[in-house]
Amino acid sequence: MARPKKPLVLTDSERAELEQIARRPRSARRAAFRAKIILACATGITNTAVAKKLRTSNQTVGLWRKRFIERRLDGLLDESRPGRPRQIGDDEIEAVVTRTLESTPKGATHWSTREMAKKVGLSHSTVGRIWRAFGLQPHRTETFKLSPDPLLVPKVRDIVGLYMSPPENAVVLSVDEKSQIQALNRTQPVLPLRIGETEKHTHDYDPHGTLSLFAALNVATGKVLGKTHQRHRSKEFVAFLREIEKNVPDDLDIHLVIDNYATHKTPAVKRFLVKRPRFHLHFTPTYGSWINQVERWFGLLTSKQLKRGSHTSVVQLRRAIEEFIEVTNDNPKPFKWVKSADEILGRIARFAARTNAAHGVE
Repeated sequence: MARPKKPLVLTDSERAELEQIARRPRSARRAAFRAKIILACATGITNTAVAKKLRTSNQTVGLWRKRFIERRLDGLLDESRPGRPRQIGDDEIEAVVTRTLESTPKGATHWSTREMAKKVGLSHSTVGRIWRAFGLQPHRTETFKLSPDPLLVPKVRDIVGLYMSPPENAVVLSVDEKSQIQALNRTQPVLPLRIGETEKHTHDYDPHGTLSLFAALNVATGKVLGKTHQRHRSKEFVAFLREIEKNVPDDLDIHLVIDNYATHKTPAVKRFLVKRPRFHLHFTPTYGSWINQVERWFGLLTSKQLKRGSHTSVVQLRRAIEEFIEVTNDNPKPFKWVKSADEILGRIARFAARTNAAHGVE
């Protein structure tokens, strides 16, 4: 005969908590399973019957029954696992971080894990883990350009205001041109994508002419009006403004977010705007293309259609661009602007202060 089991009796509060845990198999699967074992044991049936009911082993039921009787609800928690003690002290970690931030190796512009490892007496994998823990990436660099525009603050507030609180009875268009788009044809056939192999193409190409694309992104709807031209002079820009005028209902004002390119400020453009008071131009800050939303769409055009495309003529390139515009307008998705002008200007100020401090400028 098997040894008699010690009776398992639950208090009302324990039963309520176990039932709550048992109802959470998705968020706490293991805890829910253990709670079901204890609830089943509390009905008075044998461990074998519980194991059969829950499709587990007698040993598993016995283990959690015993642990619950000894430690109640705390017995259902996982045992702590201390693992291997840490081999590297805080001083060594601090030395790696400080040296990475405040120095460079002799004969190089930045540290590598192996150079740092030799310097501090650790393994390169340890240095790598320390860098990852502190978000350090000495091998990477990014470019930036702070705008010297004296009207930076009012221009940012003006354009962000258009994005976040557009005027009534008006349409806001983000406008720019992507000039000198080259029709490039690879010198050898492209090797297509295959299982286990990436697409391959030659690094060199034959040029077959260029196009300039004028585009206006509707900030509210995400739709794009685009026209291609052989050149991007003031004449072509005025023609594109006429195209915008033709496509916007007469009862709506037109607000254009646009950069400071000389083509946008010629006498011909000014004459066109004087005769059409419903046009309102909002110029971006110098070196402030990041605030012009159509630039984001140009990025998508480049990455999805132009970068890996192969075009044997300007006509073929034009068709590819028009096809991308068509796809965009079939399922338009506006870019959601979330940063307020105060947040943007505050971040610029903090970045400028940090840059000056790094170079000892007060």
